Amino acid sequence: MALSKWNIAIMALCTGLIVANIYYSQPLMVLMSEEFKVSESNAGQVTFFTQVGYALGLLFCVPLGDMLEKRKQIVIMTLASAGALIVSALSQSIDMLKAAGLLIGFTSVVPQLILPLAATLSTNENRGKVIGIVTSGLLIGILLSRTLSGIVGHHFGWRAMFWIAAGISIFLAILMFFSFPKSEPAFKGHYGDLMRSLLTLIKEQPVLREAAAINACCFGVFGLFWTTVVFLLSEAPFHYGSDKIGMMGLAAAAGALGAPLVGRIADKKNPRIAIGYGIGFLFLGYFLFYVFSANIIGIIAGIIAIDLGVQAIHVSNQTRVYALIPSARNRLNTVYMTASFIGTSLGSGIGLWVWAVGRWTGVCIAGTILISIAAVIYLLTYKKN
Repeated sequence: MALSKWNIAIMALCTGLIVANIYYSQPLMVLMSEEFKVSESNAGQVTFFTQVGYALGLLFCVPLGDMLEKRKQIVIMTLASAGALIVSALSQSIDMLKAAGLLIGFTSVVPQLILPLAATLSTNENRGKVIGIVTSGLLIGILLSRTLSGIVGHHFGWRAMFWIAAGISIFLAILMFFSFPKSEPAFKGHYGDLMRSLLTLIKEQPVLREAAAINACCFGVFGLFWTTVVFLLSEAPFHYGSDKIGMMGLAAAAGALGAPLVGRIADKKNPRIAIGYGIGFLFLGYFLFYVFSANIIGIIAGIIAIDLGVQAIHVSNQTRVYALIPSARNRLNTVYMTASFIGTSLGSGIGLWVWAVGRWTGVCIAGTILISIAAVIYLLTYKKN
C-alpha cells in the first residue's frame, strides 16, 4: 500500500500527540514540588524516570514491530499509555508519580513503531521526505506539549493535564485502528532470537553505531536544556509561571518546521552533510544560552538554534539507518532510538546534578561538552561512513 498525503498527515499527527505524553511533566515540576512538598530536583526525577521508561520501551517493545502485526501493537500500546496517564493523574505521592512516569514512558514508544511503518510504505525516492514530515509531527509534539502543559497546569493544576492526555490517547487509539493499514511482520523467529539479533546489528553495522552514538549525545543536549530551563525561568530575573515557561515550546516548534527540508536534502544529497550543520547549530545554541542567560530574546534564539540542530542530526541519521536493512527497520530503530533516549535520560539526570552544583553556567558547560563529544565522533568517522 502506497502512502497518501492523508496517511502521512495522520501518522504525523498521531506521532506528535503520543510522544507528547513523555514531556507534559516538564513545565509542571515546580507545581508538583509545591503540592508534594519536595525539592524541585526531587520533582524533576519524574521527567528522568519517564525518559528511562521510554528507553526501556524502545528496547523491549519496538523490536516486536518486526514480529507482530504493527497496527494491533500500536493500538494496544496507546491504550496502555492512556491507563498510565490516568495513574499519574490519581497519584498521591511523588514516588507514585515517578512510577507512573516510568509506565508512561514505557508505553509511549508508539511513534517509534509508526516511523518504521512510514519508511516501509514509502518509495526509495521520497523516504527521506516522508520521514521528515512524520518527524516534524514528532518534534512539534515534543515542543508544543510543554506549551499546552504549562498553560493547563497554570489554570487548572498539573493533574488536569494528565486527564486530558489520557483522553487524547484513547481517541488516537480509535483513529489509528480505523486509518492505519495492516502490515505483515517480516521476522518469523522467536522473541529471544529477535532480541539477540539486535547485538548482531550493532556488531555488523558501523553506520548504525555511529548514528546512535552521535544521536545519544545530541538528545542528551536536548534533555539537559529542557529539564533545567524550567528552573532558570522560574527564578530572577524572569519569575515565569508554568504557562510562560511552556510558551518556550512555541519558539522551538518554529524550528521543527524545517524537518521536511532536511529530509529532502537527505534524499538528494549525502545526509551526513546535514549532520555537520546540525552540530554547528547546537554549539551556537549553547553559546547563546551562556551569553544571554538573563535575556529572554537570547534564550529564544538559542532554543531555535538547538532545535534546528537536533532536527538536522536526527532526520539525517534516521534516513541513513532505515536504508541499511529494510526487513529489520524496527530493530535498527530500536538500537538507534534506545541509544538516543538513554542520552536524553542521562542529559536530564546530568542537568539536575549540574544545576544543583553550578546553576546555569554548569548547564552550559555540560551541554558544550556533550556537543563536543558528538563532534569528535562525527569527525573521526567522516571518511569511513
